[in-house]
Amino acid sequence: MPKHYRPAGKKKEGNAAKYITRTKAVNYLQVSLAIFRKLCILKGVFPRQPKKKVEGNHKTYYHTKDIAFLAHDPLIEKFREIKVHRRKVKKAVAKKNRDLADRLLNRPPTYKLDRLVLERYPTFVDALRDLDDCLTMVHLFAALPAVDGERVEVKRIHNCRRLSHEWQAYISRTHSLRKTFISVKGIYYQAEVQGQKITWLTPHALQQVLTDDVDFNVMLSFLEFYETLLGFVNFKLYHSINVNYPPILDPRLEALAAELYALCRYMSAGSRRMIGNSQSDEVMEDKDEKTKADGVIEEDKDVKNKASSKADESELRLAQLQHQLPTNEPGALMNLVEESTADDADDDDTKECKGLFKNLKFYLSREVPRESLLFIIPAFGGTVSWEGEGAPFKEEDEDTTHQIVDRPTQSHVFLSREYVQPQWVFDCVNARIILPTEGYLVGRVPPPHLSPFVDNDAEGYIPEYAETIKRLQAAARNEVLPLPGIGDEDLDNSLVAAMMDRTESNEAAEKKRKLEMLEKQYHDELKMEIDGVAFSSLSNKEGDKSPDAKDDTQSDREEDASKQEEKDDDDIGTALMSRRQRGLYKAMKMGKEKKKEKIELLKKRKKNTDSSASSKKRH
Repeated sequence: MPKHYRPAGKKKEGNAAKYITRTKAVNYLQVSLAIFRKLCILKGVFPRQPKKKVEGNHKTYYHTKDIAFLAHDPLIEKFREIKVHRRKVKKAVAKKNRDLADRLLNRPPTYKLDRLVLERYPTFVDALRDLDDCLTMVHLFAALPAVDGERVEVKRIHNCRRLSHEWQAYISRTHSLRKTFISVKGIYYQAEVQGQKITWLTPHALQQVLTDDVDFNVMLSFLEFYETLLGFVNFKLYHSINVNYPPILDPRLEALAAELYALCRYMSAGSRRMIGNSQSDEVMEDKDEKTKADGVIEEDKDVKNKASSKADESELRLAQLQHQLPTNEPGALMNLVEESTADDADDDDTKECKGLFKNLKFYLSREVPRESLLFIIPAFGGTVSWEGEGAPFKEEDEDTTHQIVDRPTQSHVFLSREYVQPQWVFDCVNARIILPTEGYLVGRVPPPHLSPFVDNDAEGYIPEYAETIKRLQAAARNEVLPLPGIGDEDLDNSLVAAMMDRTESNEAAEKKRKLEMLEKQYHDELKMEIDGVAFSSLSNKEGDKSPDAKDDTQSDREEDASKQEEKDDDDIGTALMSRRQRGLYKAMKMGKEKKKEKIELLKKRKKNTDSSASSKKRH
C-alpha cells in the first residue's frame, strides 16, 4: 500500500485539509468571484502559499479556517440582499413599473463596516500601525477629478478630501510631522503618532487621468474599508486633543478650496473653547457647593437650550461658526493654541519641530505647491499665507520674512524679505535647522534634494551636500546647546586626556605595522627558500634596480601577500562551513561587491558632473 494512500471516505489530513483552492472556496460560499474578492478585502483574508500544493502550482490557495470565517460573517448575507435588490429593480424596469422601481431605488439595503474595524484592530495602536496604505490610498483618490459620469463617484472623492485634510490638520496641529521628501511618484511624509511612525505618499498637484489599465473595482473595495478606518482614527485623535469631531468648517473657506486652513482654524478655536469650558466648569462647581438650587435651575435651562438648538440646526451652525471662526483673526492656522497640550508633555523631538520656523512668516506665490506647504510650514511652527481670497494676510505685509516663489523674475521685490524656492522648506524640515538661503535663491540651480529615508552611513556613500548639512547641524548645536557643567579646567583636562589617548593609539599602530613588516619578510624568505633562490643573487638583482623600482616591487609584494592572506582566511573559513552557510556567505560577499560597485558609480558620476560644471564655467 502506498505511503500517502487514503481510502475513500476517510477524513483529509495535512495540506489537503488545511488549504482550499479559490474555485472551491467560491463554490462553498455560493457567491460570485467579484463578491468573494470584496469579502476577502474587507475581512483581511489573503491567499497563502502552502509548502506542498496538493492541486497544482497554478492555483490560488486559502486557509480553510479563513473561508469558514467568511461563511459565518453577516456581511455575506447583506451582499446577497443587494444582489436580490438589483434583480428586483431590473425586473421592475423591464415591466415598465416606474413607481416600484423608484421605491426600490430609494430604499436600497445598506451595511456598515464599523464592526470590521474593531474586529481587525482590537487596539488603537494596531490601527495606527496599519495606516500607511490607508493614507496613501485616501490621498490618491482625493487628488482625482470630481466629475460626474466617471468610474469613481463624486461623493467618494469629496469624502476622501475631507478625511485627508482632517488627518493633515491633526498632524500639523500636534507638530507630529518628522520627514518629507519630493520624488517622481509624489511627496512622501512621515509622522510620529503615539510612538508609531506612519509613512504615506501623496500625488503631485497635477491633472489626473483615469486609465483603463487599473481595476478600479478592487481599489474601491480597499477604499471602502480605508474610509471607515481613517474616520475612526481621526475621531479618536481629535478627541485626544479635546476637539469635537466631525469639525464644522467655514463655508466661505470651503468654497475657496482652503479646507485645510479652515480645519486648523476650527481646531484652534475648538481647543480654546474646551479650555474655556473646563475653566467655567470649575467655577460652576464652586458655585454649586454654595447654592444647589441655582444649579438645578441652570440644568433646566441647559436642557431647554439643547431642545431649542436641535429644533434649528442652521442657527446653531451659524452661531458656532461666528464663535469659532472669527473673520478678523489673522493667521489662526498658525496661532495654534498651546494651552490644550502642556509643553511638559511634548518630547524633545516635538519641541524641536515646533520651534523650527518659530517667528518666521511665509508668503506663498501662486505657482508653488500650496497644499503641501500649507501642511508643512504650520507643522513646524511657522505662519503662512497665500495669494488669493481667504488668506490671513496680504503680500504687502511688512512682517513677512520669506516668500516662496518658483519664477525667475518678480514684478516687485520687497527688500525686507528673502525670496527662496520651495525646496528650501523641505530641506530645512529634513535637516531640522534653518539652512542658508544663498543656494536656494530664485534663478539658481538648488542643491541636490537628499532623501531623509536613506541611511548614508549604512550605504557607505555620503553625498557632499549631506556633509555640508552635518557641519551646519554641528555648528547650530554648538551655538544653541553648549555643554553644561564643563568649565575651563574640565575642558583642559579632557583635551589632555584626548591627546594622551591619541599618542598611545599612534604608538600601538606603529608597533603593529613593524610586526606586520617582519612577518611579511619572514614569509618572503620562506618563499625564496622553497623556490631555491639564493640570497646573493636576489641582493644583486635588487642592487641593480633603482630605488623607485624597489619601492614598487615591495608595494606589489605587500599587496600580493595581503591578498593571499585574505584568500587563505576565506578558504579556511568556508571549509568549516556547511553548504547552507557557504551559500549565505557567498550571497553576502556578492551583496558587498554590488554595494561597492554602486558607490564607485556614484563617485564617478559626481566626478563627471563636477568636471562638466567646471568646463561650463570656463567657457
